[in-house]
Amino acid sequence: MPQKILKDIFGYDNFRPGQEEVVEALLANTHTLAVMPTGSGKSLCFQIPALLKGGLTLVVSPLVALMEDQVAALKLAGVEAETINSSRERGDNVDAWRRVTDGQTRLLYLAPERLMTDRMLSALSQLPINLIAVDEAHCLSRWGPSFRPDYEALVRVRDLFPGVPIAALTATADKSTQDDIAAKLFGGSGKIFVSGFDRPNIRLG
Repeated sequence: MPQKILKDIFGYDNFRPGQEEVVEALLANTHTLAVMPTGSGKSLCFQIPALLKGGLTLVVSPLVALMEDQVAALKLAGVEAETINSSRERGDNVDAWRRVTDGQTRLLYLAPERLMTDRMLSALSQLPINLIAVDEAHCLSRWGPSFRPDYEALVRVRDLFPGVPIAALTATADKSTQDDIAAKLFGGSGKIFVSGFDRPNIRLG
């Protein structure tokens, strides 16, 4: 089934190294950290499970331009995706939210500071959230040079959405950073996949 989505929606015949293992872990509702080089297709690792699971997938990203690019690419592929962010007109954000609450949207891209407001969390708690993806997950770790306090607030996500698998994705995370991300987002459980740098490997968090 993931192979069919890969081909029919995204136009690829085969998964790249490391992708399929992450997809399968998320489909098995396992919290998963994927450390993969830039350009290796990290986004597909959560986009394919999002489409197979149905419901709504939340995607957390720190970069407005990246969110806009991914949403545009998904819409071109025929996938219902939205972003609500500070660069958009209020009316556009309102329209996007209406499509989310109507159940039309499969993936919703948000910055961490917008997601973690009480108002947004309360509204999302009424919706069928089936997957949460945290992009640029190294921003969550104080061990890394890119630490962002607004990312650290994401430690609450696991408790706020119990039973929902979390995908954390990054291109830059050494062992200490990987363990820190897994501890904060997953409570120490879950799987960690590191691929593309030397050889793919997996370990339990």
